[in-house]
Amino acid sequence: MACTTILVGKDASYDGSTIIARNEDSANGEFNPKRFVVVKPEEQPREYRSVISHLTIALPDNPLQYTAVPNADLKEGIWGEAGVNEANVAMSATETLTTNERVLGADPFVEYAPAKGKEGDADYEPEVAGGIGEEDFLTIVLPYIKTAREGVERLGSLLEEFGTYEMNGVAFSDVNEIWWLETVGGHHWIAKRVPDEAYVTMPNQLGIDEFDLDDALGEQENHMCSADLAEFIENNHLDLAVEATTPFNPRDAFGSHSDSDHVYNTPRAWYMQRFLNPYDEVWDGPDADHKPESNDIPWARQPERKVTIEDVKYVLSSHYQGTPFDPYGQLGDERTRGMYRAIGINRQSQLAVLQIRPYRPQASRAIQWMAYGSNPFNTLVPFYPNVNTTPAYLEDTTTRVTTENFYWVNRIIAALCDGAFRSTSNAVERYQEKTGAMGHRLVAATDEQIARLGLTAAEAEHETAREEEFEADNVDGDVQPMEPDDIIAAVRNNEVREILAAANQTMADQLRQETDKLLDSVLYTRSMEMKNGFHLSDF
Repeated sequence: MACTTILVGKDASYDGSTIIARNEDSANGEFNPKRFVVVKPEEQPREYRSVISHLTIALPDNPLQYTAVPNADLKEGIWGEAGVNEANVAMSATETLTTNERVLGADPFVEYAPAKGKEGDADYEPEVAGGIGEEDFLTIVLPYIKTAREGVERLGSLLEEFGTYEMNGVAFSDVNEIWWLETVGGHHWIAKRVPDEAYVTMPNQLGIDEFDLDDALGEQENHMCSADLAEFIENNHLDLAVEATTPFNPRDAFGSHSDSDHVYNTPRAWYMQRFLNPYDEVWDGPDADHKPESNDIPWARQPERKVTIEDVKYVLSSHYQGTPFDPYGQLGDERTRGMYRAIGINRQSQLAVLQIRPYRPQASRAIQWMAYGSNPFNTLVPFYPNVNTTPAYLEDTTTRVTTENFYWVNRIIAALCDGAFRSTSNAVERYQEKTGAMGHRLVAATDEQIARLGLTAAEAEHETAREEEFEADNVDGDVQPMEPDDIIAAVRNNEVREILAAANQTMADQLRQETDKLLDSVLYTRSMEMKNGFHLSDF
């Protein structure tokens, strides 16, 4: 899958939240309708079988409830992609990454091999199951973790046991931490804690550019990895540092710097960082510090100002606005426009922005912002994941084209607007601003309603400590004194869940109304621009 990810540490975000976000883009020539669902413990399988790799995995007996964004068509599996569980742990899976021949020669992918011949014949060879991949990750990990760090540990152990058939990057977050895991070959992996004061940009390319192996194999304060990674690196001569004192660079060792990377991947990191740090360095022209094809664009960077939800949506919708590379722009020429792969692309399936807020009670702490379809033409709106059901407008996506669900109406709007960008862009921008404001207003009103319920004694004590610490700029980095099991107990509040579900339904109803208005507007505009139009004012 071709995707784009941004991770925002709690001290880099506008409100102290941890934020992980990712576009799920389908493969070239494919479009995958998506659903937004809640998976209850009784609905979680106890034996999981992968469609792609034919691998069967026994799962634990005590899953947590969680949200997911699965495919509407399950012919290739679930593809849960993004969600938040009852412990207020979020997971985004996955960002497809690149690697190199040295890594794959040392640790090949674990790929499915179909049966050969006829069963019972002397030359019959039974099928060989493959490893785990994007199809599987969310379903087999998110229901069983209570912290972001546990997410890394569980996925890492599964990778070591079963292997994988692809290179992937996976994000985990809780209220305190964000962790980013990257697979390395068939069985190896690395993970790094995102600095609290930084954001991370990931454009389909192995990203981590500095890694402390001693920490990963020792205290694991900010780094983790597969147990034999040091030997793997040494035995296969993967460390490319010239000086022994140079920090280990996984991007050089495990990644790629191919010609296609310079067209498909690095320009996206360049544009995101150009937007979030416009004054830190020169981004344009022959003397730019970093250019769209630079191999050394940092994995993590401290922003020049706090990053908002709107910033996240903007960079994940971008198509190189204000540069000669914008396919809808007037700068540059036919050669430069469309030269680089845009972030906001036609085959976007969904965007999930997972926000864990330190200043709200556990039961309403998480928000899953959702958008469907091509990001330049859609909107991002909030939904509370701690509910028993999700709105039908987002859940009941079919494989049939219809304006009755959010996915397909967004696809239709994007197709109409693409060929008339200038004449429809104002209507799209007004729609995005209005629905975004509606979302923030609904969240504020719902938070106030939850606050009027009061808190249990345990959570009230926690909230007092949290407020004091948050107001002190969260000096020691811990705003979650409650134990994970206490968090889960606080989240399992049926009265709160009913309030949050009602808020989600209100959001969906308002969203549908405004989206239908936009469809009406852009359909009229495009109809008036049809080439077979003919006008006689005197008839």
